[in-house]
Amino acid sequence: MRQVTAAPDRTMRRAASVAVVAVLAAAAAFVLRFDPTDRLADPTGPCLWHSLTGINGPGCGGTRMVYYLLHGDLTQAARHHLAALVAVPFVAYLGVRFVASAWLGRELPALRLPTWVYGAYIAGFLLYTTVLRNMPWAPFSWFNVPNLTP
Repeated sequence: MRQVTAAPDRTMRRAASVAVVAVLAAAAAFVLRFDPTDRLADPTGPCLWHSLTGINGPGCGGTRMVYYLLHGDLTQAARHHLAALVAVPFVAYLGVRFVASAWLGRELPALRLPTWVYGAYIAGFLLYTTVLRNMPWAPFSWFNVPNLTP
């Protein structure tokens, strides 16, 4: 780990980290308050993508994945959005790295993955979320996120 010294930069990073944590806490509170797994309408309304196309899109199931993740149910979290769940540990590490830099003045090692890994993840994410989840036969039907719009 190396020492980070620029004070104005650290102040901005601290403010940004507090803002990000506040937004994440508010999002978690929203998901816990308005259970996305029930059939009651949420204040945000139905999914626009699903309403327009009739199929699951890239974000469909993401809120339910977060709900199940907050409740420790990894199986249901994977069922509702496997592609996003795969990214959670990597995004969490980037957050921890940013917070450590801002608050502790230490740089944790950067996540160094080959460029092709990022490209493969994006391609896999799009293939999974727009094609595979919408196939009506096994084994893909397990990943089909049911529309809960009342």
